[in-house]
Amino acid sequence: ENREAMLNSRSNRLTEALEEANALFDGVCRAREAALDAQFLVLASNIGKEKANELHSEMSAFDSTAFAEDLLTFMGINRTEETDDSEDGSGGFLPGDAWKRMGEEALKYFKRAPVFHYMLGSFKSEPPVPKQRIERQKKASRGKAEQAMPAQLKKMEESHQEATEKEVERILRILQTHFENDPNTPIFFFDFVIDPNSFARTVENMFHVSFLIRDGLARIKLDEDELPVIEPTKPSGVGEEDSRAGARNQVIIRLDQREWK
Repeated sequence: ENREAMLNSRSNRLTEALEEANALFDGVCRAREAALDAQFLVLASNIGKEKANELHSEMSAFDSTAFAEDLLTFMGINRTEETDDSEDGSGGFLPGDAWKRMGEEALKYFKRAPVFHYMLGSFKSEPPVPKQRIERQKKASRGKAEQAMPAQLKKMEESHQEATEKEVERILRILQTHFENDPNTPIFFFDFVIDPNSFARTVENMFHVSFLIRDGLARIKLDEDELPVIEPTKPSGVGEEDSRAGARNQVIIRLDQREWK
């Protein structure tokens, strides 16, 4: 409503409105009030921008005519009398010492002479240093770094695989030892893999036992109570092993912490 009054360069209505808004903002405690304050800030910013655009500063543009008038006035021009006794004989309105007075005044703002320099450097320019060698060195170092990373990852992968193979062999020896002591009593699968003190260790045991089943070194079957039991397989011929591998099926066992407990 007061937009025209606020845009007036001699009016302080915009400043007063901002100060009032700052005072009111101290009591803001609801989201709607904060939204109104933000809306007011947008309106005030737009009005301030328009007000700034309407301002005209004499320093923003150089008026050569006004500068010449001020310069002539400083040099002591006399507009009422025209003299013909100037040194160059051209006549004019300026006194004889006008340019001397101008030079003495300008000397205050130039403490030393400008330094002479070339716009494009010295005349005897040296050829630029070739950058190809630097780029090749960077590429070579980058290539070495890229070659080192796969080697490290491969080494890490091999160490992890070796640890898994060792753990699978250890579990197979435990299973075989149990059946050597009591060959007629198959062991309950969950008794074999479950660690009562660690759920993560239980999952690892099931993971490692799966390699025994996959490679045909052990088998899982259901007993009379339809519960899974595990037992090692006896070594046999190649043909029987291939047929037994073809008859194996993959299954997914679901086990959460509640069932583990």
